[in-house]
Amino acid sequence: MAGGDCLFCAIVAGEAPAHIVLDEPDGVGFLDIHPVFKGHVLVVPRRHIVTLPELPTPLLTSLFVAVQRCAGAMVTGLGAQGSWVAQNNVVSQAVPHVHVHVVPRTKGDGLRGFFWPRQRYSGEDEMSDYAGRLRAALSNRQV
Repeated sequence: MAGGDCLFCAIVAGEAPAHIVLDEPDGVGFLDIHPVFKGHVLVVPRRHIVTLPELPTPLLTSLFVAVQRCAGAMVTGLGAQGSWVAQNNVVSQAVPHVHVHVVPRTKGDGLRGFFWPRQRYSGEDEMSDYAGRLRAALSNRQV
């Protein structure tokens, strides 16, 4: 499948709106519009690849370096105690483009097992605030 009908390819190309927090040569990170917790980021490769097993090793490496940086930004930018990183292949993969969920976590936040309750942002201003805080943390190359 070409990336022509892919929402994430459209976001990467700047043709669909998103709150971008990380923009790197091999990948992009942006806020999930239906977050498990506010600040939930999806990290995707720029190239349209459907599943993790199809991802070439060099791209896998750069993608997970971006994931690692986003996990650090959850702590430094949002004040989370840690993060949860998850990735689905085919089953529960709402958009057929490799994407890694990086979710801020705090002890006692209520997340249990594989139940992913979703929240809503109050609007564009709140999304912009979260995206800005994460971008600021990510611009400091220490995360």
